[in-house]
Amino acid sequence: MTRPVYVHDLDALAAHVRSVRSALPERVELLYAVKANPDPGVLRSLAPAVDGFEAASRGELRRLAEVLPDRPPAAYAGPGKTDEDLAAALAAGAGRVHVESPAELRRLGALARAAGTTAGVLLRVNLPVAAPGASLVMGGGPSPFGMDPADVRECARRPPAGVDIRGVHAHLASGLDAPLAGQVATAVVEWAVAEVGAAEVDVGGGMAVDYTDPTARFDWAGYGRDLTRILDRHPGLRLRIEPGRALTAYCGTYLTEVIDVKRSYGEWFVVVAGGTHHLRTPAAKGHSQPFTVHRRPADGQPRTDGGRVTVVGQLCTPKDVLARSVDSGPVGVGDVLIFAMAGAYAWNISHRDFLLHEPPEFRTGDPRDVAAGWATRP
Repeated sequence: MTRPVYVHDLDALAAHVRSVRSALPERVELLYAVKANPDPGVLRSLAPAVDGFEAASRGELRRLAEVLPDRPPAAYAGPGKTDEDLAAALAAGAGRVHVESPAELRRLGALARAAGTTAGVLLRVNLPVAAPGASLVMGGGPSPFGMDPADVRECARRPPAGVDIRGVHAHLASGLDAPLAGQVATAVVEWAVAEVGAAEVDVGGGMAVDYTDPTARFDWAGYGRDLTRILDRHPGLRLRIEPGRALTAYCGTYLTEVIDVKRSYGEWFVVVAGGTHHLRTPAAKGHSQPFTVHRRPADGQPRTDGGRVTVVGQLCTPKDVLARSVDSGPVGVGDVLIFAMAGAYAWNISHRDFLLHEPPEFRTGDPRDVAAGWATRP
């Protein structure tokens, strides 16, 4: 039995990010949200093509310092920042701190004054912007994220010493297609310029990734045209975006071997090594992770009849499901399942210590080559 393995295709990642960069206006700064996948190889591959990195914890600051020591983070974000977090962001030379509340702004100002510096700040605003069809909404109503518009206006009018408020940050929703993302960005910028005179606006990420179609891509060219129109209306504006999942989801693949197949009340279950403690994405998003089957010689091993299957892992919970009732063709013991789109919010968000199973291995390259070279069955 070969341990499950993550494969990062770094060449494909670099090519994808270059295509994203080329579709955007030159004046738009492209940041990568490290939370999506902080793998060192991923960060190094992204570095030449992005304008900076957005960190959301001291751990991510440390990772960036280790992997890219000459590249201070462009932004430091996240709710619930402690004084230690804010001090670490200042020490790391973060270009902008995304401030979540008036109290956080006051604490940051005091820390900056004590350190003899000034913190560049974007105020995170929770705007009532409609986002129909979004998969996850974080704004427009009561939320732990960001500030009400009135609080942002007050902070901008009366900032404490030690901070330089440059503008506004807003990440209001995720799962936005390009037209909706353009509408949200336009609404955020128009509010920020009109209400607080923002010189800079970070409109966040949240670009849609379609797990039902691994070949689909966000319409970066269309989004770029919308951002161009925004910049044409505000020629002096500094505009940023910070995608994560939409950059790295496609570069990661999770390969695992089939341990058993069985029928239960007429339904086929395919049991694989590993599971959602390695790849939590399908459990977190409530979808079936797309996969293909690398079939190996049957050798008399059990095999499904070609009907729908549910793929489960090794955990002692009925929630350990990677794909539910999907068409895959016949699947047999010893086959290798190749789960696509595992390059974001996958291993890094998984409950890896549940049952204390062995972690997966990690490799770089083409996942098809790795699958073809998988040890043959005895």
